[in-house]
Amino acid sequence: MKTDQSSAPAAVRLHAAPPTRKLTILALDPSVRSSGKLLRTQIEIPNEVLSAGPRGYRVHIVDYDATTGSFRSPAPIPAGMNGESGPPCDPFEKLSEDRLLADPDFHAFMAYGIVMKTLARFEFALGRRVGWSYGGHEIHVAPHAFADANAYYSEQTRGLHFGYFTSADGERTIYSCLSHEVVAHETTHALLDGLRERYLYPSSPQQGGFHEGFADIVALLSLLSAQSVVAKVLDLGARKASGEFLPRAQITPEKLRRSGLFALAQEMGAELSGVHGQALRRSVTLQPRADYLTSGDYDEPHDCGEVLVAAVLNAYLEVWVERLKAIGDRRKLDRQRAAEEGAEIADRLLTMCIRAIDYCPPTDLQFGDFASAVLTADWELNPHDEKYRLRGALLASFKSYGIEPSSLCSASHQEGAWDRPPDGFQYANTNFDSLQSDPGELFRFLWENRGPFRLNEQAYTRVLSVRPSIRTGPDGLIVKETVAEYHQQLTVLARELRGLGVAKPSGMPADMAVTIYGGNALIFDQFGRVKYNIGNSILDPSRPEVQERQSRRLAYLWEHGAFDSGAARMRAFSRIHAQRGTSWYRSLRRPE
Repeated sequence: MKTDQSSAPAAVRLHAAPPTRKLTILALDPSVRSSGKLLRTQIEIPNEVLSAGPRGYRVHIVDYDATTGSFRSPAPIPAGMNGESGPPCDPFEKLSEDRLLADPDFHAFMAYGIVMKTLARFEFALGRRVGWSYGGHEIHVAPHAFADANAYYSEQTRGLHFGYFTSADGERTIYSCLSHEVVAHETTHALLDGLRERYLYPSSPQQGGFHEGFADIVALLSLLSAQSVVAKVLDLGARKASGEFLPRAQITPEKLRRSGLFALAQEMGAELSGVHGQALRRSVTLQPRADYLTSGDYDEPHDCGEVLVAAVLNAYLEVWVERLKAIGDRRKLDRQRAAEEGAEIADRLLTMCIRAIDYCPPTDLQFGDFASAVLTADWELNPHDEKYRLRGALLASFKSYGIEPSSLCSASHQEGAWDRPPDGFQYANTNFDSLQSDPGELFRFLWENRGPFRLNEQAYTRVLSVRPSIRTGPDGLIVKETVAEYHQQLTVLARELRGLGVAKPSGMPADMAVTIYGGNALIFDQFGRVKYNIGNSILDPSRPEVQERQSRRLAYLWEHGAFDSGAARMRAFSRIHAQRGTSWYRSLRRPE
């Protein structure tokens, strides 16, 4: 493969550059094949002039192996990929399978492509640029980071780290960076950390589980939204009746649940379990049950997250299967139409789930909060929901898994969506132009309305972000909003908790310093009026449930060692991950 040796990307003619480019990647990991061949696909990602690595303005591939202590030279940019003499080429489109699997340059470009694709998907859904939690512009990605069956995101290293290991028969190497789902999963951890920094701090099983579950949801819906991938996987295990039709009897909900469409990391799961076709997680097969989140059996973050994934993916499957009834006849399905419907529904649902983050409280998240956020975010842009009726399917599926929306909003608006706050905010001294981007102006607005916002004046208040957003609905409706979030925190001695209405955990020393948190997400309309005020008060004597939430949180943290010396962020959860049966996949583990 020819490479461009030029070190002067500025010489490339940018005036004719298209906004996007196509890049060949593996559609699923190398264990999933059709007629013995790898499943490939082309993804469309933002176009940019790349440097060796590859390195762009948001993603920097750094091929360092901590196990061997070696640094591989940055992958050169293939000739034509930067559009020197026309549209940028796809250098891996016709490469042989052996080259794809063995070529570390392809590994680097595949990791780059999936990270950029996931980032672009978030920015499209949220209607703005999305930053990393550490404030830098680039994230470092190590495709061959260490010899271990593991992958993780680390804020400390500002990067994503993907491991590799030898197969059970000793004949090949398994690379986690060649699993589309694993790369998208870890990228989602990084993006979610940038959007909601306190979600990586221990709070409850559901907050820890949300990081894991949401990352799985994004990874799997990203695959399902690619029509070519859906079509190829539909063919696997389903003998074609004739031409472009599939036997309807072979495309059932149960068979779809068992297909490669809903499996996370099949190659790694099969190798580590010793069972052919065994994926790491197949949450969609979890049967509906109302007591998952209260039984205590699903408190481990990955297990807890699977409940959320099962609720979302089974809602997707219900809607898709319903649409399939109108395709073809009683015996056969139109293959292309089936894939089109599946991909479009997945794309819509993925957008809904990502947009919901703006409507989630910034602290102490529960799955019911996410349920209300999804329903609200979609109602704002798609109030009728006529084509797919995704909100109704989601609401029913959430409830079947014991996830009750946190809001009691009536069906006249949207059952389960957040209620609008009552009027009573003062706007006289607010400069809305500044309010759209200036944290200081937002703090002034909060302080002047500390009564309606129920701010605790003894607590430390910090505005975390103010972000203008422009969102486009499926019917072309454009909604302009300003999204902001703030935290409050109050540190007291354990013996003072009772006076605040919060129970001190049994066994906690009376002189131990304890910090309690609260915070809200604010959504302003295009006129600068508060549309939604979503969150958790730090303390509120008029609402006993607030103090009960703080009591439950402290009891859980005390029980799981979050008050140990040096405990911070997800260190307490990393110990929980280490006890998991599939402990190799500690996607939030920090290096020891």
